[in-house]
Amino acid sequence: MVLLKEEHAVTAIPIGLSMDGSKVKDRAQGLMKFLGPAFVVSVAYMDPGNFGTNISGGSKFGYMLVWVILWSNLMAIFVQTLSAKLGIATGDSLPNHCGRVFSRPVNWGLWSVGTVAAMATDLAEFLGGVLGFHLLLGIPMIWAAVLTVVVAYIICHMEKYGQIVVERIITAMVAVISFAYVFELFLAKPEWSKVAYHLAVPSLTTDSVLIAAGMLGATVMPHVIYLHSYLVQPRRREDVEHCRHHLKMAKIDVFIAMNLAFVVNAAMVIVSAAVFNTNGFAVDSIEGCFQTLKPLLGEWAQFAFGAALLASGLSSATVGTMAGQVILSGFVGLDIPINIRRIITMLPGFLIIMAGVNPIIALVLSQVALSFALPAAIIPLMIITAKKDIMGEFANSRLTNVVGSIIVTLIVALNAVLFYLLVTGQA
Repeated sequence: MVLLKEEHAVTAIPIGLSMDGSKVKDRAQGLMKFLGPAFVVSVAYMDPGNFGTNISGGSKFGYMLVWVILWSNLMAIFVQTLSAKLGIATGDSLPNHCGRVFSRPVNWGLWSVGTVAAMATDLAEFLGGVLGFHLLLGIPMIWAAVLTVVVAYIICHMEKYGQIVVERIITAMVAVISFAYVFELFLAKPEWSKVAYHLAVPSLTTDSVLIAAGMLGATVMPHVIYLHSYLVQPRRREDVEHCRHHLKMAKIDVFIAMNLAFVVNAAMVIVSAAVFNTNGFAVDSIEGCFQTLKPLLGEWAQFAFGAALLASGLSSATVGTMAGQVILSGFVGLDIPINIRRIITMLPGFLIIMAGVNPIIALVLSQVALSFALPAAIIPLMIITAKKDIMGEFANSRLTNVVGSIIVTLIVALNAVLFYLLVTGQA
C-alpha cells in the first residue's frame, strides 16, 4: 500500500501540470486562429516611406523625434481597431459601407481619392522593392522593377489558396524586417538614456516640424484603414457572442502587430541617430543610408538594411495591391476583374521606373498624395462606426467618438501642414 501511495503521489503531479499546460495550449491555439490581419496591416507602418522619413529624422535631429513614432503608433492602434471592429460587427468592408451610406456623387469622390491613394501607396511600396533588389543584387533599376512586379504578383496570387497563406508570407517578411533592425540596433549601440528621455518628453524645433509631420503622414495610411475591415471577415461568424470574442482577439492582434511596427520604426530613428547624427552625416535618401552604413558599421549592417528594405518593399507592395482591390471593388460597385485591379495599382510604379524618374522624388510625391487622401478614409470610418443602425451594440461610445475626433483633427492638421509646406516650396 505504501508503494502504491508513493506511486500515486509521483504520478499526480505530472497529471496536474498536464492539465494546466493543456489549458495554456488551448488558449494559445485559440489566439493564433485570430492573429494575422493586423500583421498584414502593420506592413504599411514600416514601408519604404517610413524608411525615408525615419532615417532623415534620426540623421538630422538625433533622438529628438522618437516621441513622434510613439504618438503615431497610438493613433494607428485606435484607427485600425475601429476598422477591424467595423468588419467584425457587420461582415462588410468600409468601402462597401460607404457605397450604401453616402450619396452617389460623394462615393464617386471617395472612390477617386481612394484609387489615387492606392496607386500612390503602391508606388511607394513598389519603389522600395525595386530599390531593395537594385541595392542588394546590383542589378539595373528596370530589371529590379520587373522582378518586383513578378514577386508581388505571385504573393497576391497566393490568395487563391486562402487569405491565411498570404498572411503567413507577409508575417515572415515582417519578421525579416524586425530581425534586421534589431540586429542593426545591437550594432549601433545608441545612448539609451537619451532615447528614454525623448520618448517621454515631446520636443520640436521650427526646422523639425516638417520631418515630424512627414513621419506621422508616412505612418497612418489610408489604404490599410480600408483594408483591415476586409481582412477580418474570413474569421467572422454571425453569432454576436462570437463577434464579441473576435473583437477581443482582434484588439490583441492589433496591439501586438502595431507595437512590433513601433519597435521597428523607433529602431530606424534610433539607429539613424546613433550612426549618422553622431558621426555628423545628414542622410536624406535610402541609397545614401545603404552606402554610408558599410564604412560605419560594416557589410553585415549594410546587408541587414538592404534585406529589411527589400522585405518591406515586397510585402507592402502586396498589401498595397490587396488594398487597391478592395477600394476598386467598393464605393461605386464597379466589377473589375481581379487581375486588372492588380495591374492598375502596380502600373504607375513600373511606368515611373521606365521613365527614369528619381525614385526619391516619386516617393515624396506619393506621400503628398496620401496626406491628401487620409481624411477620405478616417472621417467615413468615424461616421459609420458611430451609427447604431449599422454597428448595433458595437457602435462607438461617446468617449470613443471624442477621442476619435481629436485624433482625426490632429492627423488632418499635421498632414495639411505637410501638404502646404510642400506645395509652397518651403519644404
